[in-house]
Amino acid sequence: MSETRLERDSMGELAVPADALYGAQTQRAVENFPVSGLRMPVPFIRSLILAKAAAARANVDLEQLGPAIGDAIVGACQQLLEGDFIQHFPVDVFQTGSGTSTNMNANEVIATLASNRLGEPVSPNDHVNCGQSSNDIIPTTIHVSAVLELSEQLLPALGHLLQTLCEKSLAVQPYVKTGRTHLMDAMPVRMSQVLDGWAAQIQADIRHLQALLPSLLGLAQGGTAVGTGVNAHPRFAERFCQELNGLTGQGFTPGQNFFALIGSQDTAVALSGQLKTTAVSLMKIANDLRWMNSGPLAGLAEIELEALQPGSSIMPGKVNPVVPEATAMAAAQVIGNDAAIVIAGQSGNFELNVMLPVLAHNLLGSIQLLASTSRLLADRAIATFKVNDARLREALGRNPILVTALNPVIGYLKAAEIAKQAYREGRPIVDVALEHTDLDRPQLERLLDPEKLTAGGL
Repeated sequence: MSETRLERDSMGELAVPADALYGAQTQRAVENFPVSGLRMPVPFIRSLILAKAAAARANVDLEQLGPAIGDAIVGACQQLLEGDFIQHFPVDVFQTGSGTSTNMNANEVIATLASNRLGEPVSPNDHVNCGQSSNDIIPTTIHVSAVLELSEQLLPALGHLLQTLCEKSLAVQPYVKTGRTHLMDAMPVRMSQVLDGWAAQIQADIRHLQALLPSLLGLAQGGTAVGTGVNAHPRFAERFCQELNGLTGQGFTPGQNFFALIGSQDTAVALSGQLKTTAVSLMKIANDLRWMNSGPLAGLAEIELEALQPGSSIMPGKVNPVVPEATAMAAAQVIGNDAAIVIAGQSGNFELNVMLPVLAHNLLGSIQLLASTSRLLADRAIATFKVNDARLREALGRNPILVTALNPVIGYLKAAEIAKQAYREGRPIVDVALEHTDLDRPQLERLLDPEKLTAGGL
């Protein structure tokens, strides 16, 4: 058994690992919640530490903390952020619904380091937690971590994917392929039009995520226990945001209504909904790539994805679309995360939401999954796939649906008869149409030109 030391909190003494920076309240949480082995995400803990530093600075400015104690707290926060700190935050995600255990974990770790720096005791509650409650600092940290992860990770990753799609669209513009509806042959499209459609999906996802940022910038900090702001300086919320903005470069502001931000998590639910939509976009792209790459002999084989690894432990030479598959699985997880977030979001009982830790875990997990898979999809699938032009031309030449272009000239019913005969006999549509219309071959070839048909119109 490892060495321990005795720590005391309001419930009495408790043995804590001798080398732990945390104290009794964290240890109680470790013992009370041996649930999943999952810890709060690193971006969440980083944001919580940033919030503690901002709170200390604000409280010094407002004369709620002495400068020496405030400086010690800020220095402790910087020390954590500059090192490998996550081992000091062992509390399970599935804990008290307010996240009090994680808040006190941070308070205790920071207090230990601050006490060491100052040479005298710094209190986790009276000093590090001054002017705060778990009930406002945890919702605040959810917003702060989401803003930072969106700004620094997901939006740049989606921007990279969008740029890669646009560049690839230009590269494949000359290629025309058989379009498909219901997975059945349809009118021709340019390969670039397919990619432009994907790009438009990602561009819309970026725009919708950016539209949520102003709401996320409104923070619960200052509402304390129930939204009234009890035990916080009247100007604490404003000063806190100013200090936090100095640390993050963002534009956080006090929320318009602390009761809404503490009792509900509607903004986080809205963000999760858009993350789910983004996941759906990525899954659509991934599935299209898988279909287009299928084969190479018995499938569509319109493109060839980059070969990244052997595809089978028993079938030599088999290569699978592993990046689109990984993307689809990540998208499925994000969709599942959203279901948990929706349930968590409606768990606001009167003045407090009581599913904050799992909401934070899933929200940040979704952002991370989407960011990493967006870059992977861009760099190892979109940018590197090759077009099988010979296969595209072969399929186009045998596509009876091209007869649709003759509708304005010969009518739908006549065109349908020609298409069915071409299907039945396996003949090019132009040959069958030549037998059953008054149009000559040059006219038919002009009307049935796949490249012309991709431009639309009559």
